Amino acid sequence: MLLPLFDKDCEHAGWLDPGKYIYDADMNFIAFIINSNAWSVETGNWLGPVQGLLCYDTNGKLMFWNPKEKITGTVKAPRPSRQILSTKPQTPAKPAEPAKPASPKCNANVWSDLSLWGWLSQ
Repeated sequence: MLLPLFDKDCEHAGWLDPGKYIYDADMNFIAFIINSNAWSVETGNWLGPVQGLLCYDTNGKLMFWNPKEKITGTVKAPRPSRQILSTKPQTPAKPAEPAKPASPKCNANVWSDLSLWGWLSQ
């Protein structure tokens, strides 16, 4: 089941297939998840930890969130061993555009300064 991901401005940034894949808002396959870490499809580089429905950058700052998940702060994690995607998933049908959520109640310093494309280029 795909769940929407939002950025710090509560703008729809993409879709998460929990524990498996991340797609951008246009359903382009951009990252895969192995052992609670996101990896770029394009470069194979580590993008950062994924905890539940929260995606972080490599510095432990929050990139994307889903309103079903409570934001608890930053998660600084050691760089894991490189992973390789064994098979590319088929592109799922695009769900309906999600409603914009209310701003999460959290400290402003938990957010990454990276854009989606900056995150993918780490």
